[in-house]
Amino acid sequence: MNVVVRHQAEALAALGHSVDILTRRSSAGLPPFVDLAPGVTLRFLDAGPAEPVAKGDHESFVDEFRARMSALGPWDVIHSHHWFSGMAALPLARLTGTPHVQSFHSIAAPESSPLSWGERPESPGRLAGEAWLAEQSDAVIAISEAEADTVLQRLGGSADRLAVVPPGVDGTLFRPSAAAQPEDRGYAVVAARLQPLKGLDLAIEAIAAVPEALRPELVIAGDASSDFDGYVDELRALAASHGIADGVRFVGPQPRAKLAVLLSGARVVLVPSHSETYGLVALEGAASGVPVVAASAGGLREAVIDSETGLVMQSRDPELWAAAIARIVSDPVFAKRLSRAGRERAEHLSWTRSAASLAAVYRALLHPDSAGRHQELAIA
Repeated sequence: MNVVVRHQAEALAALGHSVDILTRRSSAGLPPFVDLAPGVTLRFLDAGPAEPVAKGDHESFVDEFRARMSALGPWDVIHSHHWFSGMAALPLARLTGTPHVQSFHSIAAPESSPLSWGERPESPGRLAGEAWLAEQSDAVIAISEAEADTVLQRLGGSADRLAVVPPGVDGTLFRPSAAAQPEDRGYAVVAARLQPLKGLDLAIEAIAAVPEALRPELVIAGDASSDFDGYVDELRALAASHGIADGVRFVGPQPRAKLAVLLSGARVVLVPSHSETYGLVALEGAASGVPVVAASAGGLREAVIDSETGLVMQSRDPELWAAAIARIVSDPVFAKRLSRAGRERAEHLSWTRSAASLAAVYRALLHPDSAGRHQELAIA
């Protein structure tokens, strides 16, 4: 979500708009604001303790965030990302007569859904809050057709207020490596927040099931989530139980430039998530000229075109995933075909294109006499 928000904001500013990004202060040392790019200001609002807090606890900071937000502006449009921000911003937007746009990025599963291994329950107000935002916001932006369908079917949103705006990818940063592919088995990459929803256990089990002569190292890039203490230790134990403790490497969260280098050098990018509204890393992997193997979950079916830009797995059977990985590693002609098609598709999906689609939604919400001018936007 952070990647989408920042890149869309910078692309909107490049189109002539002014953007404030509002977020909760998570460290006492943060300044009141930072200018990220010409026309883009990141503002840190005091709501709750100035320290990292588990996502499920953010609901208690909504009212305080709204109070801090009310001292800023005015804006032509307020665009909320995730339901916490929407709950803070929509009442303020109504009070000030400002159009409100909602993006979810993830939507809570029904209460009857079983929790994944180690997954904590949703915060109390999420299910009702998301439905309220879908019904009451002036527009809802979905990042994929899969998410749009969830907004309609699960949240009761209205089709005439719903728009699909896919993300872009920085094809200059994420690009194929100029170096030749190594002759050895190389490595596979999973880049994700370290939590059960991302299916990292499947990635480990799949790599373990690849024949040893073909088995790539598994590199796991991402930050450990504060919601799931001990999860990394569980993953290490899982790797050890399959005899590949030395074949799984945790490299932690990577800056964007280092992530680009990591992806471009991989033999394959794995996206084994149980659920994804889109799966931006799949698009970044494709832009890097690397075959992608992804779960058939949500927007991943749109981020990856099966058997063309990568492989979309209908099963979570590690043996089947292992066969897909082994085919890519052992068949350079097949891997090259996926790589070229993935890169070609990614070149057509720029952040400028994504931002222009967003701006069209914003303009449609404003009075006709303001449709042609540049806008002051708040992204929370």
